[in-house]
Amino acid sequence: MDQILSFLSETVPKAKNVEQLTRPLLALLEKVTGMESTYLTTIDTEQGVQRVEFARNIGEMAIPEGLVVPWEDTLCKRALEENRLYSDDVAECWGDSDAAKALGIRTYVSAPITAQDGRVLGTVCAASSSKVARTPEVEPILKLLSGLLGYSLERELLVERLQSANSELAKLALTDSLTGLSNRRAILGELEHLFALARREQMYVLVGVVDLDEFKHINDTHGHHAGDAFLQGVSARLHDSLRSSDILGRTGGDEFIVIALGTPSAQCDLPTDMLHASRLLQERLAKATVGRYELGVGHGDIQYRGASVGVVAVLPDSVDVDEAIKLADREMYKVKQQRRSSAP
Repeated sequence: MDQILSFLSETVPKAKNVEQLTRPLLALLEKVTGMESTYLTTIDTEQGVQRVEFARNIGEMAIPEGLVVPWEDTLCKRALEENRLYSDDVAECWGDSDAAKALGIRTYVSAPITAQDGRVLGTVCAASSSKVARTPEVEPILKLLSGLLGYSLERELLVERLQSANSELAKLALTDSLTGLSNRRAILGELEHLFALARREQMYVLVGVVDLDEFKHINDTHGHHAGDAFLQGVSARLHDSLRSSDILGRTGGDEFIVIALGTPSAQCDLPTDMLHASRLLQERLAKATVGRYELGVGHGDIQYRGASVGVVAVLPDSVDVDEAIKLADREMYKVKQQRRSSAP
């Protein structure tokens, strides 16, 4: 036991993560138990699975890392429920486990890895295809290792959850909650990147502003839930009308912005090419918004005559991001005035 404690006192402080702690502990467990395989698992009770995270194999039987099995079928679950630490005849004790049969396990020993609140996070196990006698030091060593691994595993899982939460918060901060599109902050950032790329590649940038005429009337007549359904329908149609490289965002209650990289054509001069590209995009976006929209249960549908769309093509060295949006906004208002004057 003194040698084991000395080994642990040298190993544990050097470990910077769960893997660096687990691998030497599995080697120690293999020496103590004499088993072919030693391994650490994690348990996801919500998904109903157990996963082998790290394994050490020295014999013919191998427990593969990354193996995922149904939690209900595992020896670990049976051992926990029966409070049985060790078995040298798995077929007799738990003959209904398909996973044990597939892996050829005859002797098995395990201990739960628990969090401070008592939740089972995983197990530390040893297994062999042959009969291996139980030694007196196995139980205390297993409990010691599970305690060390419990603290480390809980800490790492907490860090992963915090990183995932931070990533989700960052995504939410750049996403329009109703449509799932980029919000104003995100689209301005994307436009800055697009300007930088266009500057390097000697291209131009297309900026389009889409304003939903009569949106207030739809809200006032049919209600805000119907208005939300309409916005979601418009965003889906605009998205479907674009190339995969184009970027669409919602920047206000009834306003969308589209940005895209324009590629100069070798067949015509640049100003003509930019004007042609801007008109094509303007026509495509305007056409995409025209049509019948379902407004949700109890609200029926409407025939929408389309949005006012303004598109400009700009060179990144001639204007900045804010100026480009203002130019597109100005073009959109020209279209809006034309539509109003020509309306019956």
